[in-house]
Formats: sequence, structure tokens, C-alpha cells
Amino acid sequence: MGSAVIELLRSAPLIDGHNDLLWELRTRRAAGGPLPGDAGEPCPELMTDLPRLRAGGVGGQFWSVYVPSDLPGHEAVTMTLEQIDALFELVRRHPDRLALARSADDVERIAASGRVASMLGVEGGHAIGGSLGALRVLAELGFGYLTLTHNDDTPWADSATGDHPHGGLTAFGEQVVRELNRLGWLVDLSHTSDDTMRQAIEVSRAPVIFSHSCARALCDVPRNVPDDVLELVGRRGGVVMVTFVPSFLVPEGVEHNRAARAQTRRLRAEHPDDRAAVEAAMDAWFRSNPEPAATIADVADHIDHVRAVAGIDHVGIGSDFDGAPSMPAGLEDVSCYPALFEELAGRGYSDEDLAKVAGRNVLRVIREAQRTAERLRSEPAPAR
Repeated sequence: MGSAVIELLRSAPLIDGHNDLLWELRTRRAAGGPLPGDAGEPCPELMTDLPRLRAGGVGGQFWSVYVPSDLPGHEAVTMTLEQIDALFELVRRHPDRLALARSADDVERIAASGRVASMLGVEGGHAIGGSLGALRVLAELGFGYLTLTHNDDTPWADSATGDHPHGGLTAFGEQVVRELNRLGWLVDLSHTSDDTMRQAIEVSRAPVIFSHSCARALCDVPRNVPDDVLELVGRRGGVVMVTFVPSFLVPEGVEHNRAARAQTRRLRAEHPDDRAAVEAAMDAWFRSNPEPAATIADVADHIDHVRAVAGIDHVGIGSDFDGAPSMPAGLEDVSCYPALFEELAGRGYSDEDLAKVAGRNVLRVIREAQRTAERLRSEPAPAR
């Protein structure tokens, strides 16, 4: 693995759109287990630790502050704040390795110092509890994005894997998008339905992102982005950050996704008031039904496709490390990013192309979102 690629990633800097370490640590804490990821030492039982982030050349990370999307609104807000507090504590404990970033300039400065610029990835609109005031408070806590939905519909937006009761965004959903623009946060459309994707792109006054999605033309699952939306993202200046989740990469993932969704629906019907039982049963199901095998080449194929449809300025990386049971061969953990960029270099990507995919594209979107917020700052905040 060439040192030139690692140096390129550090100078780009490499920014990953989605990592679920915080939820994994929360799960271990709740079970009374060890917390190797808190201590800063290597922890091979996880996909993420601080030494391997350094080895992988990571300069910026959107840390997912995910909470389950079937929680009542007030519980979702509280748990989201607890997840953000966990990120703050991780940064406090490792100031030599992590620092909070509030702007693109912060990301570049922090990465240049050898630390990981840390940002918020609020994964699902349920996290604001139907309150624009809650959204504004989240935005005060740091820079980040709001994924409009997770696996369930919200009262104001349709999820890719929900029942689609709204036909996309409601009027309040459009307000959420506009308020994200006014606050300078990113609108994230991973997990959303096709109608939500298209409507949010039209409503948004700043470029949008997909923090961890792949191309539907190569793997026909609802979590992936159809070509017409890829083309729209390119025209509107956004970025699709390609994920490493095997069931979103390979054709075999279509049936795996379908079976997992059917199993979830069945278990929810059997245990309507016992979310813990559903989660435990789904964990067991995934152990018995592992994700299909995937490779670095499969990830590169999706990057190639997004580049071909949207353009080289509109593709990035959103791994979902520690958010899926397995990862492609050769991309098992956060130290492995250089191998993917070696693959892309072998496909003819120039150093400039690689730097764009690694992080410069998303830095551009962050800057454009924050410039949009400056223009909108004089507009009054909506009441809700």
C-alpha cells in the first residue's frame, strides 16, 4: 500500500460520512461490557478505534448519533442528546486525536494537526421530536447533518423502507429542509423514499448529501439512489457518499434486504410493545443470515457509477463502519481506506479525482451550506 496514497488522504482530507461507533459503545455500556473504544487503544472486536483511524488517513468524521426510529418523540430527543454527550466525552478524553469542527475551515485545520475533525450525523428526523426548536438546539451543539428519516416514516417524511403515507415530504417536512438551510446544516437523504429525495432536493436552497448510500442501478434496494436522482444531485451540486454495506453493494443484497424487512415487519407484529424483543430477534436473524460477500471492487464499481451519472465532483465516502454486521473483504475496518483509493487509482483516477472523492467534494458542500445560511440569516426562525 503506497505511502503516497496515505499522504493524499491526509491532505485531502479524507472525510467519512457515517460511522456508528457511538451506538456500538452505548450497546456495550448497557450490557456492562468493556469499552475498548473509549480508551484509545486498538480494539479488534470493533471496526473503529483511534489508532486505526490514524492508519486509515481519516481527517474528518461524521459520527452517527443514531437512535431507534420507532421511539416516541420525547425519548428520541433525549437519547439523541445522550449520544451527542457521548461524542463530546470521547473528544474530551482524546484532545490529541479528536476535535469538534463547526466549519469546513475547522475540518481542514484540525485534520492538518493530525487529529480527526468530528461532526454530528443525526440519523433520522425522529430525533427532533417534531420540533424545529429542538433542531435549532441541535445545531447549536455543533456542525452536522440531519438524515430526514431512518427506517421508519416520520410524521413529516417518507422513509425508503416505510409505508410512504405522505407521498414524500409534508408541508412541515419542507419547513425542516428550509430550516436546515437557514441553520447551515446539511440535508441528508440517505434512508429516504424516492419522493422524499426528489422533493427535498427541489426545496433545499443548498446542496444536499447522501451520507451513506450506493447506486440502485447496481443493487436494486430502496436504500440506494436511482439514476435520475443521481443526475439531479449532480445538477444541484450535492454529494453521494458511497457506503461499504455489502447488502447495498451486490445484487445478492436485494433478496437479503427484502428478507430482513419482512422479518422486521413480522416481529413487530408479534411484539408490538416490546422493541427489545424485536431487536434481539433481528440480531439473531442476522447472525443466521449473514450479509452477502462483497469486495473492494464492488465499492469502486458504485463510485464509478456515481461518477458516470452525477460527475466526479459529486461522489464521496460514507462507510457505515460499526453499523453493519460485516464489511467487504479488504475493507474490514477504518484502517483500510487506502486500499480502496489504491483500487480507484488503478482504475485511472487522478490524484485530483482521488482528493475530491476523499473529502474535497463534501468540504465544498459544507462551505456552500454555510454560505447559504449566511444569506438566510436575516430570515426569522419559524415558530414550530
